[in-house]
Amino acid sequence: MALILAACGSPKLVSTPIENIDNTPLKVTELTDTEMKHWGHLDLVQDTIPGMSVEKAYNEILNARKGQPVIVGVIDSGVDINHEDLKDVIWINKDEVPNNGIDDDKNGYIDDVYGWNFLGEAVDENLELTRIVKKGDDGSAAYQKAKAEFDKKKQEASQNAQRYEQIYQVVLDADEAIAKHLGKKEYTKEDVNAIETDDQALLQAKGMMSQFLSRTDGVADLKDQIKGGVDYYTDQLKYNLNLEFDGRAVVGDNPYDINDTDYGNGDVITDSELAKHGTHVAGIIAATRNNNIGMDGVAQNVEIMAVRAVPNGDEYDKDIALAIRYAVDNGAKVINTSFGKYYSPNPEWVWDAIKYAAEKDVLIVNAAGNEGEDLDKTNVYPNDAKDNSPEIADNFLTVGALHYKYGPEMIATFSNYGEVNVDVFAPGTKIWATTPENTYEYLQGTSMAAPAVAGVAATIRSYYPKLSAAQVKQVIMNSGLAAKSNVILGGNPADKESFATISKSGKMVNLYNAIILADKVSRGEINL
Repeated sequence: MALILAACGSPKLVSTPIENIDNTPLKVTELTDTEMKHWGHLDLVQDTIPGMSVEKAYNEILNARKGQPVIVGVIDSGVDINHEDLKDVIWINKDEVPNNGIDDDKNGYIDDVYGWNFLGEAVDENLELTRIVKKGDDGSAAYQKAKAEFDKKKQEASQNAQRYEQIYQVVLDADEAIAKHLGKKEYTKEDVNAIETDDQALLQAKGMMSQFLSRTDGVADLKDQIKGGVDYYTDQLKYNLNLEFDGRAVVGDNPYDINDTDYGNGDVITDSELAKHGTHVAGIIAATRNNNIGMDGVAQNVEIMAVRAVPNGDEYDKDIALAIRYAVDNGAKVINTSFGKYYSPNPEWVWDAIKYAAEKDVLIVNAAGNEGEDLDKTNVYPNDAKDNSPEIADNFLTVGALHYKYGPEMIATFSNYGEVNVDVFAPGTKIWATTPENTYEYLQGTSMAAPAVAGVAATIRSYYPKLSAAQVKQVIMNSGLAAKSNVILGGNPADKESFATISKSGKMVNLYNAIILADKVSRGEINL
């Protein structure tokens, strides 16, 4: 397997792709902590976990090869460039003198040493549908649709915020009662189940906490989850759905003028809490491998270019279009876009930027979205084809999320899908990666699946730099693992479809197979 034969020039791979996975047994035991923290790197055949065979690829193929550096643009909420597991893989603009207030390299951006921040000091923002409603009724169907959805979302946010606050208080009270009875603040589900008492209030607390703990990783995790719900819906009411809030005011530009480009700054972190998302994404792609710190990214030989353009709310089309162009113009060969929205007043700006990236041979890896929607029936932005029309370019790869349980449940309950508008699936549930200030957390979403694939793309471009962005996209799609079994969509057991029909490729991404195919394509043995 994966024998490397010595020869003049690049050594040829003699290896066997992973195939016939439909007979792979289902994993019946729970994942260990070690398995959970890097399940996306494991191998389906060896481990019965639907990872991308990352470790197998490095151990059997890449360990004797040297690649060349590849810049990956991370368009996101910001990146903690000082993180212990990222600081050695951060892109540095060597033509820019830090903090001198001069555009040394004359690229139009002053002091863009690590990338660019298109949001300035802005952190929170409206949803796009809120911005549409704020503009007023223009008699269009788009306005009527946005207004109806806005009213519905605001009512739901108000109800859910209240509900989560009530649940949170009940959990705090139950925790206090159980901790007092047990005589310790930290306890397990088994400790709770073992409680014997005639106190009705304590029995009620026991029953509720026992039920909650059966679905979480402990009391602290339970509190964090519920508090996260409180914060999420509170933020929606305070910022995302607040018609009186203007998060853009501090930026100083006109977000609806694509030619107004003199804004932003070089601070690619800005807000450490908001930068959690982008820092997590960056770690999945390229956290320093084999340094015995934290976790390993998918790719080595990578430099992360941080481009801040995604606020707590919906991104502006102008920011995304300019962010893509910035990454392209400054050397990125892969761009990760882990964000999305369902309304876009100026999608043409982003489409033009995607086509610009295609002209410059840059691959964009995009998250499919987390609403359990069929993207062949609804539009999400950014995209490379509206209403199932022909794709505008061949460099845009959209990724859905896998769960770690191989079989009927292997599609993440939240993941969008679509036979036409989603290309592949990759690990996206409970992913352990870097978060700001030298921490690590589990996060999940198609936002985590996309950077896993961006890491695969960067690896291919590192070892096979002559392959075009379009070829790398096809290598990833063609080399994945295909399964014929039915899978549950949207977390609804009654809604099942064949895995083969919920994405264009019908496959889950696999680095080991991708390297084998890339090697053959690079030698002209296979044409894509």
